[in-house]
Amino acid sequence: MADVAADRADAPENETSLRTVVAASAAGTAFEWYDFFVFGSLAGVISRVFFAGLPETAGLAAALALFGAGFLFRPLGALVFGRIGDRAGRKGAFLMTVLLMGGATFAIGLLPSYQQAGLLGPALLILMRIIQGFALGGEYGGAAIYVAEHAPADKRGWATSWVQTSAALGLAGALLVILATRLVLDEFVGAEAFDAWGWRIPFLFSAGLLGISIWMRLKLSESPAFAKLKAEGQQSKAPFKEAFGQWGNLKLVLLALFAFMCAQGAVWYTAFFYVQTFMERFLKAPPETISALMLSATAVSAVAYVFFGWLSDRIGRKAVMLFGMTLMLVAYFPGFHMLAKTLNPALAEAEARTPVVVIADPADCSLQFDPVGKAHFTSSCDIAKGVLANAGVSYRNEAGAPRQRAMVRVGLATITSADARGLPADAAKAVKASVEGRIKQGLARAGYPEKADPARMNFAGAFAVMLVFVIAAAALYGPMAAALVEMFPTRVRYTALSLPYHVGTGWVGGFVPFSAFAIVTAVGNIYSGLWFPVVFTAISVATCLLLMRETKGRDLDF
Repeated sequence: MADVAADRADAPENETSLRTVVAASAAGTAFEWYDFFVFGSLAGVISRVFFAGLPETAGLAAALALFGAGFLFRPLGALVFGRIGDRAGRKGAFLMTVLLMGGATFAIGLLPSYQQAGLLGPALLILMRIIQGFALGGEYGGAAIYVAEHAPADKRGWATSWVQTSAALGLAGALLVILATRLVLDEFVGAEAFDAWGWRIPFLFSAGLLGISIWMRLKLSESPAFAKLKAEGQQSKAPFKEAFGQWGNLKLVLLALFAFMCAQGAVWYTAFFYVQTFMERFLKAPPETISALMLSATAVSAVAYVFFGWLSDRIGRKAVMLFGMTLMLVAYFPGFHMLAKTLNPALAEAEARTPVVVIADPADCSLQFDPVGKAHFTSSCDIAKGVLANAGVSYRNEAGAPRQRAMVRVGLATITSADARGLPADAAKAVKASVEGRIKQGLARAGYPEKADPARMNFAGAFAVMLVFVIAAAALYGPMAAALVEMFPTRVRYTALSLPYHVGTGWVGGFVPFSAFAIVTAVGNIYSGLWFPVVFTAISVATCLLLMRETKGRDLDF
């Protein structure tokens, strides 16, 4: 009886402790996601500020590639901080990550532009982006493990889902600060102020978030599972060797990567980032409409993560995650086509009524993608396709006669392109401008809009599409932290969990905008870039269905 009374007396204290752990971990992670996402949300502005010397398409591509570069270094951060977390402790590792992330983000707001410092500006931007990615590589695993190792088995999905929600809160925070900055500057200074210098404000704002994050993380103690392991002297002396040199653990790392992390990267970053590029670049939707859609979708996702995490405590992790990735797999192409019909119906109608065809000698056509801005697309085919890519217009390729000049057929009208190879830069620029003017006139006569018409937008329809994407992403992501933690033994949990997570979200997810945009500019169809996330999602659906075992409720002391 005394033991029962003691248990009851301790219960409120334990519950409060769990709430504190969840709140501090999720809030700190949300601040780090804010730091990371504010860059992705401002890719268009950053391309103009730091890559002003590049053509428009190459500038955007470079900014998207830079966004991906932050993800490229996440696996390295996962390995470094994973080793620290498995040898020295969870708390110290993810306290270091928030210091690095916050410092790099604040520094971006102070960097000189390309016009102010030439190549020094982009070089420093790349360095800060690498530091961001490196820091974030150690953040997620630490927070997820820390919460899971405190939570009871029957609440583990629910508790860790708050760490997942932190991504939505970070994204929402980034979008809100950007939107508020735009509105204030537009009202009191002028619309051009944001692009000139106002974009720096969301980065500088992170200094306050950094202080709060450090204060909250300093209040936490070490996780009980690791504290027990350390007290017994059983922590790993060689986490890399144990995690990746022993087949039993390496097999779990590979399973986590292919069974759901590939899909996680593809689904989440398509639903929350590439969709923004698609709406802005191809559908020509106004920034305020895109921000409103993304904020609404993100608000729903914050609740959905917790719901699906809770649901996974009831019916299992595998069923919930498999539902999410399968839903997104079947929604990719219909969803993006529906976004075009709801946000820019005139564009969808023009494409259906008057398709565009580029007729050219295949030998005259280059790959319409140059992230470093060194290529000169001056052939008649390259100029024609470059104009259409910049206009966000899909086109079909048709082989022409050898050495003939490229032609753009818009309905019954045919516009002949021009060749600028060998011409001086100014003359080549004039030739391109002439071709662009004639093609845009032809597109306008055929009903192709220069930008989306707000009066014809169906915001509710577009939000319904985003809601499908959100449900799919939340069902996959909500239970994921619990599933990952439950897969790996305590001795190497930080190292083994972090690597597949950041390879999936970093190398697959981080390069969704970059790779999809590359495919679109090469193929000519604005929807063709979706094949990149489709392939990775399909791999995970098949692997999860056939090979993954349920982990719900598994004892973490192994």
